[in-house]
Amino acid sequence: MILVVSSTRDEHAMAVLRHLARLGAPAELLDLSRFPKELQISLGSDPAGGRDTRLRFPDSREINFAEVRAVWWRRPQPFEIDPAIRRPGHRVFAYNESHEAFAGLWLALDACWVNHPTATETSARKPYQLRVAQEVGLTIPHTLITNDPVAARAFVAAQPGGAIYKAFSATEQEWRETRLLRPEEIAGLDNVAYAPVIFQEYVPAGVDLRITVIGNAIFPAAIHSQETSYPVDFRMDMSQARVEPVTLPAETEASLLRLMARLGIVYAAIDMRRTPDGHYVFLEVNPAGQWLFIEQRTSQPITSTLARYLSTYGAGEN
Repeated sequence: MILVVSSTRDEHAMAVLRHLARLGAPAELLDLSRFPKELQISLGSDPAGGRDTRLRFPDSREINFAEVRAVWWRRPQPFEIDPAIRRPGHRVFAYNESHEAFAGLWLALDACWVNHPTATETSARKPYQLRVAQEVGLTIPHTLITNDPVAARAFVAAQPGGAIYKAFSATEQEWRETRLLRPEEIAGLDNVAYAPVIFQEYVPAGVDLRITVIGNAIFPAAIHSQETSYPVDFRMDMSQARVEPVTLPAETEASLLRLMARLGIVYAAIDMRRTPDGHYVFLEVNPAGQWLFIEQRTSQPITSTLARYLSTYGAGEN
């Protein structure tokens, strides 16, 4: 049994589930937003060491977690508490209790994870991934994360090629792209006092690189962001970006695999830049990043590779 933790709104999850079906691999989609209103969990254990953990659906179908051999932690949805619980404090309590039950289940589950929730959370931390990337041999940009306006001004002034700034996170409702700091924005640096901001030297791009890694399989793609209307962040004009498969230097691939091992993750979408003079610079790693936009333009078999990886472990193979 392969468990895919996501929702039907996630096109990546649905694409992998279709491949798993073609492979004949039993798989189940688990949308955590259905808990606790629609789904019922039972986690049983006894003094003799026996365990019986099951999740029941409204149609009486069950997931027996003893049969789960692989879990794809794709896009877990937040729990949705029944509106019958009205008091804010009671709603917080019900949510926390739901979280504690499942957090303990994930830690107790004996399965192959892509990626384990704790590793996903840890590896997504920007200061940590920059440190690990540097330790495994990758070049990183000069970086300052600060809420000190004086330090921010000093850092920006020290970057001869200019500086970019970006947020730790973004949502569909509040999208925050990477921006090149303009001279007229210097006066606004006092606002960093309200929350930390990531500042980095601007790394000029020959091309941007989106590198998808699944186990030991590496799928590098060059995104010609400099040909688009927004060369600072390729995500802002993807419809116009030319994308093609490329080959990385062997030492860069080796460093990326060391990075994955140190972060404790199996899957990642890694962003780098190849500068005009041919240097490779690490920008960040997303342990749950998108790949379909790369696969559609390069024909790299990313979806099928992930499905095969999950199905191999879902079948109990090594």
